[in-house]
Amino acid sequence: MKSKKDPASGNTLLAIAQRHGISSATLSRVLNHPEQVRPELRAKALALLAEAGYVAHGAARSLASRKTRTMGALIPTVDSGLFAKLVDGMQQAIHDQGYQLLLACTNYIPDREASEVRALMERGVDGMMLVGRSGNPDIYKLLESKGIPFVTTCHFDDTFSHPTLGWDNVATAARIANYLVDIGHRRLGVIAGIAQHNDRAADRLLGFTRALHQRGLELPPQYVFERPYTVPEARRAMAALLKLPEPPTAVMCGNDILAYGALQECLWQNLKVPEQMSITGFDNIEMAAHCRPGITTMNVPAFELGQRAARMLLAADADTPVESICIDLELIVRDTTAPPVAC
Repeated sequence: MKSKKDPASGNTLLAIAQRHGISSATLSRVLNHPEQVRPELRAKALALLAEAGYVAHGAARSLASRKTRTMGALIPTVDSGLFAKLVDGMQQAIHDQGYQLLLACTNYIPDREASEVRALMERGVDGMMLVGRSGNPDIYKLLESKGIPFVTTCHFDDTFSHPTLGWDNVATAARIANYLVDIGHRRLGVIAGIAQHNDRAADRLLGFTRALHQRGLELPPQYVFERPYTVPEARRAMAALLKLPEPPTAVMCGNDILAYGALQECLWQNLKVPEQMSITGFDNIEMAAHCRPGITTMNVPAFELGQRAARMLLAADADTPVESICIDLELIVRDTTAPPVAC
């Protein structure tokens, strides 16, 4: 006589729900429509699913039985020249090896990161490229539990147990600050990206601040603005800096979009750049070189970065060990920076 299988002994949604006293409908809703679930209940459900290593059955069978020859890429936003080139480099490199790319984005929303990673896993990706450090370590545990190789890009961390490909954002931002101090600036401002849920923005802000402190200079709170990466937001931040009783003589921006917005606000206010205001960016997107004046910035080789990430994932998919890679970014000095007039 066959014994009946205990429904709570498996790894289905029903089994997980019965083991933990939560509705299977709630678990399903968290996976498919997370916005319909209360934040505290959603967090609890995601933690239970991560602990159980749950992946939808169809993908689980695919992952267990064969390779799908697809790679996943999870980026913060598609509204970025940098990330567009990063993905383009990855796509071209894996296409040459007969792989296809599946793309998802988080829009800098932490809860969305976990759901998008899970969605890519359910489609059976053989590897995954991520951007920056995740605020949710369960994501790494889930990928690891299913044997899916991944590489995190746009930062370097030699203490992380999985490959990273990028640069030290703190040290690189400090190079920009030191460059401006070296050419004579003593009163500086910052227009940074929003640091919350964005390790690159947070590290660059830390790098700017730490470097100035080490040079004996202060960065008062009223000289620091965190803004979304848009031209209008950057213009508003620069306008506020220019209204200060003692405006900065140089402004460090978290990326080239913010730098371009700051530059446009100066030009609209008939302020001469770089004679009356120096501005720096980060990334070296095409616009930085072709606007007038050209923006001083750090060069991020995004297309090549995407290709290298792809090669790391392809090697890992072939069970070849891969190591983290640290890239030294180049400071591109253009026409938005010069010594302050008083010097």
